[in-house]
Amino acid sequence: MNRVLVVGCGALAKEFRHLITALDRNNSSAIDLECLPAKLHNRPELIPEAVRERVRAARGRYRSVLVGYADCGTGGLLDKVCQEEGVERLPGPHCYELYAGAETFAQLHAQELGTLYLTDYLVRHFERLILEGLGISDHPELQEIYFNNYTRLVHLSQAPDPELDRLARRAADRLGLRFERVATGYGGLVDALVEIRERAA
Repeated sequence: MNRVLVVGCGALAKEFRHLITALDRNNSSAIDLECLPAKLHNRPELIPEAVRERVRAARGRYRSVLVGYADCGTGGLLDKVCQEEGVERLPGPHCYELYAGAETFAQLHAQELGTLYLTDYLVRHFERLILEGLGISDHPELQEIYFNNYTRLVHLSQAPDPELDRLARRAADRLGLRFERVATGYGGLVDALVEIRERAA
């Protein structure tokens, strides 16, 4: 009952684990992590009830629960679930703003509305989550329907990695988009985990 549970997005699992470990070098962290499937990114309407199920399953076993999602395309439905279940979620509308910071993301958005953002996770799994997940691999004609109004791809990079840089550039080429890389680090994810660590102390 002295521990805190993070019910997180699978697309942030690696970053969550890295930061939880970094917060506690002695392996006595009071934070546990359970992640929902990252493929829910393509079905955001399923996120709220999936989160509710995990939160209810954790009740009585943890001191508190943090929802490791931003709104993530749920249109406020995740906030409704969080309010009903008495839990908090990560700040902001999506992980892109969480990583980049509200000011930087607003600048990027204002510069070019037709921007596709990819995190390190989405770069690693571009083929599976974007091309296969959206049906483009089987129906190439869908690419123009989905991305006709996009002009650039921005890789919001959490960590320097030449291989990820290569994969991100290849993804941009695949979609016919101009490529940019913005180094964000872990952004607001660090502050969120520090806060819940202090809450659990």
